[in-house]
Amino acid sequence: MKSSSKLFQRAQLHIPGGVNSPVRAFRAVHSTPRFIAKGKGAHVWDVEGNRYLDFVMSWGPLILGHADPQVVQAVTRQVRNGTSYGAPTEGEIRLAELIKSAFPSIDKVRLVSSGTEAIMSAVRLARGVTRRKKIIKCDGCYHGHVDSLLIQAGSGLATFGVPNSGGVPEELAELTISIPYNDAQALEGVLKKYGGDAACFLLEPIPANMGVILPKLGYLKEIRSLTKRYGVLLIFDEVISGFRAALGGAQELYGVQADLTCLGKVLGGGLPIGAFGGRGEIMDHLAPKGKVYQAGTLSGNPLATAAGIATLTRLRNRGFYRLLESKSDRLYSLWGSAIRKDSLRVTLNRVGSCFTIFFTPQAVTDYASAQRSDVKRYGRFFRRLLASGIYPAPSQFEANFVSAAHQRDDLEKAGEVILKVLRTV
Repeated sequence: MKSSSKLFQRAQLHIPGGVNSPVRAFRAVHSTPRFIAKGKGAHVWDVEGNRYLDFVMSWGPLILGHADPQVVQAVTRQVRNGTSYGAPTEGEIRLAELIKSAFPSIDKVRLVSSGTEAIMSAVRLARGVTRRKKIIKCDGCYHGHVDSLLIQAGSGLATFGVPNSGGVPEELAELTISIPYNDAQALEGVLKKYGGDAACFLLEPIPANMGVILPKLGYLKEIRSLTKRYGVLLIFDEVISGFRAALGGAQELYGVQADLTCLGKVLGGGLPIGAFGGRGEIMDHLAPKGKVYQAGTLSGNPLATAAGIATLTRLRNRGFYRLLESKSDRLYSLWGSAIRKDSLRVTLNRVGSCFTIFFTPQAVTDYASAQRSDVKRYGRFFRRLLASGIYPAPSQFEANFVSAAHQRDDLEKAGEVILKVLRTV
């Protein structure tokens, strides 16, 4: 009989660390990764046949749940006609039209194969348009494994980057400036000093890669005003929040429009895809029309666009987000009242169908406050939930997701189990 532990031992002989993305290794929670055999609706089954209520949902893309019938049908229909052509298809246009209808800040959009590729391309475009070199980002915001963005911030108002990964030259990292999230004054200070050299301010408007953190009231509008004043392009990394926080992402939710927007995750309905888009005069700098080069053999892949069209079409149905929000709110209200009543030493951060339970009683508003979390307690929390048939994010500093496939009864039962475990750890 197959087992996750045996498969993990075998994988480590052939794959670095036994996984193809580091967080899958479960090291942060001192456990062995579960090798998944199948998923359906809100559940996954491992190779040993154990069933879990899934809150990872492939790290966010599966807003409709696993193996959604309409997405499966769309992909099956397309695969019979071929998997890739290296030539334009009508599906690319249809998906671009759906993206534009959701994001008024996007006049034109370019499809790519991942969120990381979208970010990398948007930064290059910003540099090409502005003819400036420096990038400003926020501490703790992860934008994919792009060399210029894998930097660790220092203390103080802002610090030039120090590489946070082997293989990243210090000379390249020095072009990135990292500042605290939710601190408009920090951005203003950097812009006063380096604004003439800064191509863009790259931001997750709703960070989800240090755990879910919400923007303070007025923060996004302040940074929008500041970047306009200094001629710095504002890039919103909505790879996670796009189509998740709302159909139009954080920009719809908070009424702030970026110059460039990066998308992924939900956009592909579970298949690899990414996109970046913005105002026409900016996007027209891309080749073949302009001088900023970007290309990809599998960009606009027919299977991914088919899954994306099927997904976004469903999301446009009236009442979709209202129903998803009501399911999520029921769960959050259960936890919130118990956290207050029992004085549990945790903080619940949530927006829409995304949430993180931080193992700290103090408010979490940025990277520094997130780092106060007790990761050992989270590890015990994770392992006990997994043993109870609930699959949360295998890291304190990640988001969890509710999908349309989660049933109210399942969520209420899971909510009670999670509260019971919270009280014991």
